[in-house]
Amino acid sequence: MARILSMVLAGGEGTRLYPLTQSRSKPSVPFGGSYRLIDFALNNFVNSDFLRIYVLTQFKSQSLNVHLRKAWHLTGITDRFIDAIPAQMRMGKRWYDGTADAIYQNSRFIEIDEPDHVCIFGSDHIYKMDIRQMVDFHQQNEAELTVAAIQVPVSEANQFGIIEVDEDGRMIGFEEKPTSNPKTIPGDPDHVLASMGNYVFEAKCLMRELKSDAEDESSSHDFGKDIIPKLYPKGKVFVYNFNDNKINGEQEGSYWRDVGTISAYWQAHMDLLEDEPPFSLYNRKWALHTYYPPLPPATFKDCDEHESQVSQSLVSGGCYILGSSIDKSVLGFRCHIRAGSKISGSIMLGNTKVGENCVIRNAIIDKDVEIAPGTLIGEDLELDRRRFTVSDEGIVVIPKGSRVGF
Repeated sequence: MARILSMVLAGGEGTRLYPLTQSRSKPSVPFGGSYRLIDFALNNFVNSDFLRIYVLTQFKSQSLNVHLRKAWHLTGITDRFIDAIPAQMRMGKRWYDGTADAIYQNSRFIEIDEPDHVCIFGSDHIYKMDIRQMVDFHQQNEAELTVAAIQVPVSEANQFGIIEVDEDGRMIGFEEKPTSNPKTIPGDPDHVLASMGNYVFEAKCLMRELKSDAEDESSSHDFGKDIIPKLYPKGKVFVYNFNDNKINGEQEGSYWRDVGTISAYWQAHMDLLEDEPPFSLYNRKWALHTYYPPLPPATFKDCDEHESQVSQSLVSGGCYILGSSIDKSVLGFRCHIRAGSKISGSIMLGNTKVGENCVIRNAIIDKDVEIAPGTLIGEDLELDRRRFTVSDEGIVVIPKGSRVGF
């Protein structure tokens, strides 16, 4: 059996998710009430039985490191690890210059491990993937590099590396984030084939290309901008269709969301609340592991004239709902909602206190926020824009630690 090493790129700054990334890196942003974004990538590796993983961190990594230590610490198992590797400036006094440079600066770990193949994955997308199926595809084709790809609307082509393939699945064209006239899928002018930023490299090829790229002073040292465009014309580069991936215990159909913007982050939560969610949190054959703190069950109580009403929502442990209404919302750990308040279309990341008779609509509320009684959020967007961040789609974002209305 081939020896596989996995490296997860978890240094993303996530500027488009500001203010959620004001004090944390993008991979450590909470999601779905109980998880962090990085959990989905790590669960994919663990459920695929790949348990030799380096997590490369960089910006504002403290909360991510704490989460990895609590949720993903492996002990007592020979040759099995999930290790966080901070940027150590091994190649000079500089941060990582790009995704390829991040791997290059940590290539000593590859040399020590002596793997046959190296999986290099991102850490900030919501999806399930049996990575072993992609590795099998890679090996069957004796590929030097295999790139995971998914169909996306042509209007989003400028956000991705756009791929062309032949009938055998071999890459014959690649353009990073084209600004005009992207190559569409033959017979489907409305969609393009986009790179997911997930790669399986033959280890010797990876080391050769990283060294060559590092010596090129004109390179931006990025897989999408530099490594792939140079490699596919001369090497055996294949494309793995994400839609072919099958998850044990689930019907066909692949869900993948880039949650890089406030709007996309909010919409991905709303996807979880559909009558038949396209992304399941409940498949016992594909467990979604994370750190779950020691908390009591969520509690719902009526008081005086107010009944607690909760519909189409996810409510995490430690929440205390007293005579309030929660509709189509996701509440993280330890949210306390007082009597007469109405929460709808909103996401609370945890440890939030909402006073009596508040109305909160279409909002994302970061951790450790306290909201005064009678506060209105999402009702008057012009007022909200003077106080908070409001997306173009009207999603109000309240930063971590805010005290609102006091």
